[in-house]
Amino acid sequence: MLASKNGQPNLKTGAALSFVFPRRGRSLQPGQRSELTIIDLDGAQRIIFTADEVIEAPNWSPDGQWLVFNAGGGLFRISIDGGDPQEIDTGWLSDLNNDHVLSPDGATIYVSSDDGHLYAVPFGGGEPRRVSNEHTTPHHYYLHGISPDGSTLAYVAVERPEGERMVNVFTIPAAGGPDRRLTRFSVPNDGPEYSPDGEWIYFNSELKASQPGHAQIFRMRADGSGIEQLTSDTRVNWFPHISPDGKIVAFLSYPEGTIGHPPDKPVLLRVMSPDGQGQKTIAEFFGGQGTINVNSWAPDSQRLAYVAYPRGEA
Repeated sequence: MLASKNGQPNLKTGAALSFVFPRRGRSLQPGQRSELTIIDLDGAQRIIFTADEVIEAPNWSPDGQWLVFNAGGGLFRISIDGGDPQEIDTGWLSDLNNDHVLSPDGATIYVSSDDGHLYAVPFGGGEPRRVSNEHTTPHHYYLHGISPDGSTLAYVAVERPEGERMVNVFTIPAAGGPDRRLTRFSVPNDGPEYSPDGEWIYFNSELKASQPGHAQIFRMRADGSGIEQLTSDTRVNWFPHISPDGKIVAFLSYPEGTIGHPPDKPVLLRVMSPDGQGQKTIAEFFGGQGTINVNSWAPDSQRLAYVAYPRGEA
């Protein structure tokens, strides 16, 4: 049994996951591990799985029974009670990154691939269906959100018009269809995610940054209008995730001076109200990239899943 910072017990269960031939992605440092953790809003934590390879980006199935995470270019699911993960068959796709969302009915997982496209895969496994479009200029898709009715995906595109790198927010029908641009900024934007009522899209942006890489949390209307800044501090804030009941926004907070969202940093897991008020920290740990890249709220809005990457003795 491990003690958390707030004195609540951390219960460690499950054997370590080891890939004999990791297919892609970063590696852990010597003595480092991945800890898939469930945390209550009061700070009580339970480690349900420990891996000796990088696992990333857990999200909760709508029925509350499973966590889905990325590892080695593939997708896995694990019971919230721990045990052995099960690989999800994604057909010929084997180069998935850590951006994926589940449909509201739990039947489909939408994924981002390193080929720059978005795909739909059955939750039970099966052949992928491409959702995204071909473009005449570079347009690399990174998925982050799905509308409450499951009809629309929110993503960021890395574009290079005339050689200039731009990262902006778009939407696309989940069934496939035309891309819709919501932002056209020269500074990077990331992590777009719908509010449960479908009225807002939350995202992080360097729109008001005093220095490159200093992202803060924003929201805008679902049509791209009415942008509001929600955090404004010396830390670097990423990946806003809205609870299913619409009452709380969780986000990852990096130390001042961080550029982008790298791994292996002392980070804070923070929460606030949807309008940015009442910010507080519920956990501190070693993490970053892969910790909460996707929405990881439980359906009851009382728990979150995240991955920490501690070094040293368990």
